[in-house]
Amino acid sequence: MKIVACAALAGELRAVLGQLGIADEVAVTYLPANLHNRPERIVPALDGVAGDTDGLLVGYADCGTGGALDRWLAAHPGATRLPGAHCYEVFAGAELFATLHDAEPGTFYLTDFLARHFDALVWKGLGLDRHPELLTAYFAAYTRVVLLSQGDDPSVGAAAVAAAERLGLRFEHRPVGRGRLATSVAVAWRGRAA
Repeated sequence: MKIVACAALAGELRAVLGQLGIADEVAVTYLPANLHNRPERIVPALDGVAGDTDGLLVGYADCGTGGALDRWLAAHPGATRLPGAHCYEVFAGAELFATLHDAEPGTFYLTDFLARHFDALVWKGLGLDRHPELLTAYFAAYTRVVLLSQGDDPSVGAAAVAAAERLGLRFEHRPVGRGRLATSVAVAWRGRAA
């Protein structure tokens, strides 16, 4: 089996492949995590590395491609992607994510990876380091930060709290684990020869 995945999933994917006992049998290629700041570049990047797509698992949800990833998959039979609109839904599950979103649409979500790399991907990635006046424009409608954690590293929680404080938002923590990602990988693994 081959996986082409977002580098933001690297740690979680390695853990899941190890947990499933298939790490040595899966070839993984990672695309840069900062593609999320320019989702129109995800499919072209995927096109550049995918090769033979039979049995390929694309380690992305829609991730802001506006359906472009699903159109790419339709043109490449044998390839599948992670379920959901984004990695937050992949980790939390559709039901919990919908509940969180419906309760407070003005929520900024963090995964373990995004909490660790908040400075590079969000603060600098959105230009807030150079133009702090954009903070209000970007985050005026937000009311809270929710960490959807995959592991139990206390430094991730501390980084997420610091991110919420920097954004001037209330903080909430929801441990969600890697179970749903593991299920998606296991399903792709079982279906690779089907």
